[in-house]
Amino acid sequence: MKTTIEIQDALLVRAKRYAKRNGRPLRAVVEEGLRLVLSTTATHSRYRLPDMSVGDPNDPDPLEAYSWQDLRDMIYGDPEAP
Repeated sequence: MKTTIEIQDALLVRAKRYAKRNGRPLRAVVEEGLRLVLSTTATHSRYRLPDMSVGDPNDPDPLEAYSWQDLRDMIYGDPEAP
């Protein structure tokens, strides 16, 4: 199948040099690059955020007794906050 793609000039020059050095057409180099990227991408697993929890998850929540207003006042420094 024929298609048109835009490639950065410097990258195209490098790809053509690579193809010539290895006695291959540019099309074969581009196809190989696409296959390589697509095969490695398929094997990557989804990123999982590491658990950086602090304390025992079974301990009671020390903030549970406060309202949102109380918490806001504590965060933003209301001198009358509990």
